[in-house]
Amino acid sequence: MTDRTPPADSLDQTLADLAEDFDLLGDWEQRIEYVIELGKGLAPLDEADRVEANKVPGCAAQVWLAVHPAEGRLWFDADSDSALSKGNIALLLKLYSGRTPAEILAFDAQAALDRLGLPSALTRQRANGLNSMVGRIREAALATA
Repeated sequence: MTDRTPPADSLDQTLADLAEDFDLLGDWEQRIEYVIELGKGLAPLDEADRVEANKVPGCAAQVWLAVHPAEGRLWFDADSDSALSKGNIALLLKLYSGRTPAEILAFDAQAALDRLGLPSALTRQRANGLNSMVGRIREAALATA
């Protein structure tokens, strides 16, 4: 399990901080490397969460996304067998983990990803996988809202 302290910043502020980090990086190679580095910072996924029900369909790699609701918030733990997919899910966890379902559902994920320029930096299959990850997060929020 990872730290369960609610995020101090709003989703919009967290996105602004990520966008600032991305803007400091020159080209897309550096930005993709940054995303991969985010993935290296993910806490190990509990073996109990590596089940078929937690796999995110539509990803180029295997991605597991476990949802742990507590005290009106959704906490996410994740892993992938691909460095880039692991980085993508780590970025999404940075945005979404510890948020309320209402916060998650009110946030325009597509606009956020576009602001970071991620979909255009990824292959079509990886961009589809990223959208599947966001979809799984939103489904969890809908199920608990």
